[in-house]
Amino acid sequence: MANHTGNLQAPTDKRRCTAHKKAAGGEKGPRCKAWALKGQTVCRVHGGSAPQNLAAAERRVAEERLEEETRRALAVLDVPPVDNPLTALALLAGQVTAWKDALAERVNELNRIRFTDEKGAEQLRSEVALYERAMDRCVNVLGTIGRLRIDERLAAISEQQAAKVIGAIEAALAHAGITGEAASAAKAVAARRLRAV
Repeated sequence: MANHTGNLQAPTDKRRCTAHKKAAGGEKGPRCKAWALKGQTVCRVHGGSAPQNLAAAERRVAEERLEEETRRALAVLDVPPVDNPLTALALLAGQVTAWKDALAERVNELNRIRFTDEKGAEQLRSEVALYERAMDRCVNVLGTIGRLRIDERLAAISEQQAAKVIGAIEAALAHAGITGEAASAAKAVAARRLRAV
């Protein structure tokens, strides 16, 4: 027997309408057994066919499609584990900024940032909503970097690593019996190379 959304198969809990039927005395009754409309949590009978809900669902479906395409693209990449969270956060900042810039290009290609749906309601395009979300993410990531003073910490780590390398070079020179001006010259060359790296 078909439910009131026209589907013959019973919906899974994930796709089932989240509304509850009213019981006697106006109390909350059992959960609706109908399918939720695409991009929504409720069925047609429980408000899913309202123009604003249909428009919001259309926007959510477009956003989910774009995010799924991005996830599929990322899935083919070989993702290494994070060894240095400070460097990873700096890399994330670059990626988040690049994502925002890519969405900005999509928004710039639009003739209008709003459109009118079949019901005559004016709606914001999904590209604009995603761009606004990307700008918020940029603020969060860049703000985190600013609060953690990541550039200073990375510089300190580099200085510590360089000091350890110079110490190892000094030990190797001493073990080889190289002292005086020759040792100083070798350390100066190593320091210049490390700064270049």
